[in-house]
Amino acid sequence: MELFLLEHTKLWRKRIVKICVLLCFIYIVIFGNILSFQWFSFGSSGDYTSAFGNNFDGYGVIRESQEYALNFGEELTDETLQQVVRDYQRMEAAGMEKELEKSDWKIINSWLATLYPELRDTETYQTMISYVNPDKLTGFYERREQAISDFLENNGQTGAEKEYLLRMEKEVESPFRYGWVDGWSELLASMVADLGSVMALFLAIVLSSLFAGEWYDNTSPLVLTTKNGWGKVASAKILTGLVFTVEFFAILVIPSILSQLLFIGTSGWNMPIQNIKLLAIAPMNMLQAEIYEYMFVLLGTLGFAGVVMFISATVKNNVLAFLFSLACVYGPMMIAEYLPYELQKILDLLPLVGSGADIFRTNTFCIFGKYVWSPYLLVTVPVLIGIFCMPFAVRNWSRRMKA
Repeated sequence: MELFLLEHTKLWRKRIVKICVLLCFIYIVIFGNILSFQWFSFGSSGDYTSAFGNNFDGYGVIRESQEYALNFGEELTDETLQQVVRDYQRMEAAGMEKELEKSDWKIINSWLATLYPELRDTETYQTMISYVNPDKLTGFYERREQAISDFLENNGQTGAEKEYLLRMEKEVESPFRYGWVDGWSELLASMVADLGSVMALFLAIVLSSLFAGEWYDNTSPLVLTTKNGWGKVASAKILTGLVFTVEFFAILVIPSILSQLLFIGTSGWNMPIQNIKLLAIAPMNMLQAEIYEYMFVLLGTLGFAGVVMFISATVKNNVLAFLFSLACVYGPMMIAEYLPYELQKILDLLPLVGSGADIFRTNTFCIFGKYVWSPYLLVTVPVLIGIFCMPFAVRNWSRRMKA
């Protein structure tokens, strides 16, 4: 424990570590959460002197939007959808642009395009919610079931795979809870979903020098003369890297959650994620989805930490260790679109390469003839990869130290 505390203190004393944590905190918490809620994403439009065209009033807009959604009840039915569309058209006809911003018109419009394609007017540039006849918006849940079935067929997911996904979809409760969706959509599809890919850059900077830095600082002979020897030192370094990763995660996530509670509160936590994407098949509400995405990031960063420490212990050069670490995350992202779809899904299993937003998709893996929904593997395989790399990190560094 004493050796771990020394290594942990040594890591946090480095100026580059403090700078990385501070910069990532500013980017994720200040810009990605607080200013996004208050200004970038949810501020009312109209301030043309602003780079984003929004006013600095997101808190008030969010509260007004949540109150507006309450006017339509707590359940999403055909009548609810008709009332929402009818009210939007009334406000648009009256030129009430500020009032329109309170509605989830973008989400509603996506529902209409998905479930009522025959009502679309291809000769107009207006959004569908502006002209569709509300009285024709019936059979919401029946149409959704058919849309899911058609989507799976068009996606080549038939037979046993389709049956597996439809069994999962049957667990989704209906009618859906209804409330203001846009805030949860931004949170789950962007803020939390992108957290891991941002953390990867700063983790690579910090952890790539954990072992390789001993060679750069010419401290390897000193390690050999200590009473602990290379074995215990290597284990302490591994533990230090893992603890730092958890601390780094907590520094970013705890303020982000507090920011979320301040701006959005707990309103809408029990809405299903289908309110964001109708064709999602996961029986999850917004809170469960957020917990999953944070778990995806935590386990993914721990797996990535193991990979980075393995690379750091294998090469003697800090720069090479850093570049190889970045290549493990951003390399697959860069080349994925040029690869076959099945290979893309395999690359998603690498630490922090996939996305927690996979809960909105229908991706599966066939393992020994059994289909497994991809989000189950996305939270387990990356951390297992990291655990697998750690003993090799100790061994590779020990061999170099002996040499």
